[in-house]
Amino acid sequence: MRSRNWIGCLLALAVAGGAITVAGAVKPNVVIIYGDDVGYADVGVYGAKKIPTPNLDALAREGLVFTDAHCSAATCTPSRFSLLTGRLGFRNGARILPPNAPLIIPTNILTLPGLFKKAGYVTGVVGKWHLGVGRKGEPTDWNGVVKPGPLEVGFDYSFLLPYTNDRVPCVYLQNHRVVNLDPKDPIHVGARTGPDSRSTVYPDGRKNRAAMTYYESSHGHNQSVINGIGRIGYMCGGKSALWNDETMADVFVEEARVFIAKHKDEQFFLYFSSQDIHVPRVPHPRFKGKSKLSYRGDAMVQLDWSAGEVIKALDKHGLKENTIVIFSSDNGPVYDDGYKDGCTVPTSKREVDRGHDASGPYRGGKYQIYEGGTRVPMIVRWPARIEPGSTKALISQTDFMASFAELLDIDLPDDAAIDSQNVLKALLGEDPQGTVFTVEEARGVALRKGPWKLVATKAGGKLYNLDTDIGEQTDVADQHPEIVKSLSTTLTKIKQGKGLRHEKL
Repeated sequence: MRSRNWIGCLLALAVAGGAITVAGAVKPNVVIIYGDDVGYADVGVYGAKKIPTPNLDALAREGLVFTDAHCSAATCTPSRFSLLTGRLGFRNGARILPPNAPLIIPTNILTLPGLFKKAGYVTGVVGKWHLGVGRKGEPTDWNGVVKPGPLEVGFDYSFLLPYTNDRVPCVYLQNHRVVNLDPKDPIHVGARTGPDSRSTVYPDGRKNRAAMTYYESSHGHNQSVINGIGRIGYMCGGKSALWNDETMADVFVEEARVFIAKHKDEQFFLYFSSQDIHVPRVPHPRFKGKSKLSYRGDAMVQLDWSAGEVIKALDKHGLKENTIVIFSSDNGPVYDDGYKDGCTVPTSKREVDRGHDASGPYRGGKYQIYEGGTRVPMIVRWPARIEPGSTKALISQTDFMASFAELLDIDLPDDAAIDSQNVLKALLGEDPQGTVFTVEEARGVALRKGPWKLVATKAGGKLYNLDTDIGEQTDVADQHPEIVKSLSTTLTKIKQGKGLRHEKL
């Protein structure tokens, strides 16, 4: 499949750039560009007709396009947990975290950034985190040192949207400190009782809808009104530290540019985790009207721009050839996710037909166990090694840790990345099959094996054949009881066992 001598290519890079080498070959930089709530068909190469994504489409032309790639879960926190730990979310009770939730990644396990650090990389995270900060059982001190967080689980540098853009606190966190915080206006997050009398008080959206100038909450996003937008959770104080929703993408892109420039002569791993296209969708005014789908589509155009700027930063410093760039998403699409912004498709009588189904041919989306919940776009580019094309290989983001461990020639401890399977050859386009089994989580659990998908139920399970029923419309469990039994047994073994990496399935 390869037409180039990649070892020779990498050795040439080493001579030219003076980069660190291991076993005679230059280690690639790795950049993961992670979208939020981006559906399978929100990218042009995957079928988007009303959303221009020229930068991601260019990445696809130069890289490997996966058509059966999955995040581990149909919601963000467990997917991000699995990506960074190689563990399925249910093993650690990973769920969508509320404001002020403590760090859910154990600080005593090997993580994906920790893996890269073992290989001599500089590691950084920029953007949405939503994996908690602080210690369980202790109130997070937003006015002092905020930890544990990313730095305690393997990152050398972090610049965060701590939870999500629809949750308080609405401030940036750089390493262990809130950015631009005025100590005379202390932050309080949590109960409405007990805030400091010096703290700025923001409107209560449950009582004052007029305070929300962008769009009205449809459910639950109205406890604090920050920058004219209702949020989940109560916050007061920190006015000088508040983010500006419209410039958030610009801030994250600039942080990525600085990180890349600073470490251009080292090997680095950058996890660039965009807030787009999560609600509230407030793209910069320069993106207004750039799609035909209002806020959601324009936010996707902004995400495409962000991806393009990160890629340009790599090109500027001559890093394109030997940098692995991965674009993907944390879960499938959602339309009304708490705000009346009109960004919907005809999935119910209440919603507006804008002529765009972000799940493409797949059923469901965010929160749902169907393919639309976890089958997401994934593009992998590494010019020094990967030939452009497309692949049907089955792969999960949970598999990144074992695969990169193989690439970096690092032995994983038995208790690390227990659900991560080595699919490096599939990532490189050298194996058309990928993994045999993958687990999908939502409000329930499902198991994929080839074309078969078993959705676990109390009665045993629903079975779909994705080769003949891509939209998961027909349950064929009654026709194939032996397959239901086999997959149910395997799923039980996975849930109760030591992890996918260790089980003989």
